[in-house]
Amino acid sequence: MKKYIIPICSALMLGTSSCSESFLDLNPPTQIPTNEYYVSKAHMQELLVSAYTPLIYFDWGQNEYNPLNVMSDIMADDMYCGGSSATDNENWHLMANYSATPVKVIAGLWTSSYNGVRRCNYVEEYMPNIVDIDDDTRSLWLSEAKVLRAFYYSIVWKFWGAVPYYRENLQFPYTSAKSSADDVYSGIITDIEEAIAIGKLPLRQENETLSGRVTMAMAYMLYADVVMYQKDAARYSKALDYMKEIIASPLYGLDDDLEHLWTEAGEWNEEVIFSINYFSNGASRSWDNPYYAGGTVLPTLISPYGLASGTECNGVALVDGWGFGAIPVETYNAFEAGDKRRDASINDLRGVSYEARYQDTGLWLRKYCARSGNNEGQIADAVLNWNNDLRIYRYAETLLNAVELSLLGGGSGDIQTWFDEVRGRAGLASKPATIDNVLAERRVELLGEGKRYFDLIRSDKAQSTLVPNEYRTIGWTPNKKHLPIPQNEINSADGQLEQNTVY
Repeated sequence: MKKYIIPICSALMLGTSSCSESFLDLNPPTQIPTNEYYVSKAHMQELLVSAYTPLIYFDWGQNEYNPLNVMSDIMADDMYCGGSSATDNENWHLMANYSATPVKVIAGLWTSSYNGVRRCNYVEEYMPNIVDIDDDTRSLWLSEAKVLRAFYYSIVWKFWGAVPYYRENLQFPYTSAKSSADDVYSGIITDIEEAIAIGKLPLRQENETLSGRVTMAMAYMLYADVVMYQKDAARYSKALDYMKEIIASPLYGLDDDLEHLWTEAGEWNEEVIFSINYFSNGASRSWDNPYYAGGTVLPTLISPYGLASGTECNGVALVDGWGFGAIPVETYNAFEAGDKRRDASINDLRGVSYEARYQDTGLWLRKYCARSGNNEGQIADAVLNWNNDLRIYRYAETLLNAVELSLLGGGSGDIQTWFDEVRGRAGLASKPATIDNVLAERRVELLGEGKRYFDLIRSDKAQSTLVPNEYRTIGWTPNKKHLPIPQNEINSADGQLEQNTVY
């Protein structure tokens, strides 16, 4: 059967579900067969660009809000769900209480990830057809697709564990059984190792117009990320070597201005290794179509509701939002006295007039807050088109990874120097570089960046830390490490896809 470029299907078709019967039409009157279309460098470049596109859906996809950083943070201890009540974005609240069900669980991260996997697979499938391309470009683009595919799979692997894994797109009836979580991890690692071995990725994109494209440093960070989460001790040494290579490079370093780091002007500075790009000028994401290019809804979601226009916090004029994602007081208090990161990370609006919503604490994430002017130039719906890039990997995390990998037996290094560099930027004195101190440092350094939940799991501290509290009636247990697979995916898989056991 031939496959055809059908605009709706090619953009939105999911990894384990069929798109429509029109996909089976053998002789569509207006479409070009894909094996006839993807034969030129220009068209392959279009396909590669499309493989990046699902990244922007990691704030809003499948008709639900699912910011990548928030979805894990609400399951940890550094962010409340909030909203108007426990039924506002109910799936969030159920996840935070480890009570998600197959019917009530985020599906957007699943579908967006498999959307990305599908497009990366196509890059690999059609690349041999391209004749007007030099070997270096071919190798570079294949490397980008491999790392992107690994990144997409890393998301479903962390949230769901055992999931369908394939590197060749599914054929009719487009269903797949699950692979074990270990096999998914093996596939992720294989893709990253293959891309690194090709050796064509630049350590950093020095042409700013290419910011957001995969780099070798991004591949290194993803490698360390999944290796540490898997507790794959056999690869700690290699992961540490990769962190050392980034540290030794003059292309990366810490931004001395913590406030600058989280502004539009601070995007893609020397500290940023990989981000998901959003923009406001000409942004057209709308209520009618969240898949249009443009900004992000994240700042609207996590800013206080009913905040008066022009309200300032530490010199920044704020804009109100929907009141999700309040920061617990305990998190605010986790910062040491004099830690510059506290006020650069959290807006303390206790005593400021606004409409307090469910789980309100008066404390809000500053890193991605709705700042006045950050959606200027948008041409659709202002609350959906903020220009805040979502930072995925930063140099500060590189330093902390290197410290931890060394302590875990990955090799030797300037452990105390690396640790003190992170603390020194925050205005803090030296402190012994121990595993517990590194984890505590990661909590305050990476607050609101989607790291805490997975750090607690891999360090075996989740069960003792994520216990019942004022809003959480159920404590975390190992059988709740993974979410239930969305029921729609189970239904569309014709019996091929088994639900995670506990659900």
